[in-house]
Amino acid sequence: MSIFGAFNINASGMTAERYRMDVIAENVANANTTRTADGTPYRRKVVTFEEKKATPATFSSYLGHASEQYIGQGVKVSAVSEDKYTQMKMVYDPSHPDADENGYVTYPNVDIVTEMTNLIDASRSYEANATAFQASKSIAMKGLEMGNG
Repeated sequence: MSIFGAFNINASGMTAERYRMDVIAENVANANTTRTADGTPYRRKVVTFEEKKATPATFSSYLGHASEQYIGQGVKVSAVSEDKYTQMKMVYDPSHPDADENGYVTYPNVDIVTEMTNLIDASRSYEANATAFQASKSIAMKGLEMGNG
């Protein structure tokens, strides 16, 4: 793997985690949204990652990697889906405009504690990728210094 491959892998991790933090922020912002544009309560969104696969560009590069499986080239966001597994919150509030005939309001399935835990996890993952990027950068700079001396 080249040094630029390491940069690309770390950058893809930072990009994916940043996107995950954006989705978490959207979930927190809509924690009390009882009616969206389609008239239903907001549903929590979940980000799914998958490994980027290297695709050999030429026959010779493909042949060179024939004995190996495809080598990962970082991570990418494969999907952003609605959380259909967590139950919506039912709160008794007959004065609320979105209350049903029994006086219950359906609130989003967003749990602030879960979202904050996920935010901390995404933030730490982002920091780990940034640290690895800096280490790769330091290695490249050391190599350039050795070449000049």
